[in-house]
Amino acid sequence: MRQTCTGLPRFVVLFFMDLSTRRVQVGGIASGASGLWMSQIARNLTDAVDGFFTGKRYLIHDRDPLYTKEFLSILKDAGVLSVKLPPRSPNLNPFAERFVRTIKEGCLEQMILFGQDALRRAIQEFVAHYHLERNHQRLRNRLIVPIDAATEKTGPVRRRQRLGGILNYYYRDAAWQFESGWFLMCESSFWIVRGTEKCFAN
Repeated sequence: MRQTCTGLPRFVVLFFMDLSTRRVQVGGIASGASGLWMSQIARNLTDAVDGFFTGKRYLIHDRDPLYTKEFLSILKDAGVLSVKLPPRSPNLNPFAERFVRTIKEGCLEQMILFGQDALRRAIQEFVAHYHLERNHQRLRNRLIVPIDAATEKTGPVRRRQRLGGILNYYYRDAAWQFESGWFLMCESSFWIVRGTEKCFAN
């Protein structure tokens, strides 16, 4: 939600998570979701080149009416089967529920958002932090997107800030000195790790 002169309008943020890697893909953000919006998201997710659902077999989801017949049909045609959870059972989808709690407590509830662009920027920065800078206990305290770099136990500790210091990542200088010219950069909505030839879309 965001504050306006007429009150607090609500936005729909649709995301998907790969349970094996904990990688998150934001499917879309809109002030009003519709069947056409969901169908376009389904086509994006099942794109043969870079769709997030490429190689996936199942989609576990709740009973929200957003998951229309056309949305599920597009997924089925791509080989992704729908697994609908029983009513009122958030405990059966704990990883997604935990992500919602994490982004709300660690980011969105600490900000006053004026407009959809501000919301998109906040979510984009958090997802980048979630993938590249946040250790995960279920992954043995590893990063979702690991970067092979020299580790250094001595020297000054640096801080990388996002969103004005709401999100912080602490590291030593040597931890960001990549071999063979590896470096990290942000281009539009993509985080690109040079040298690995992989793109991680937010």
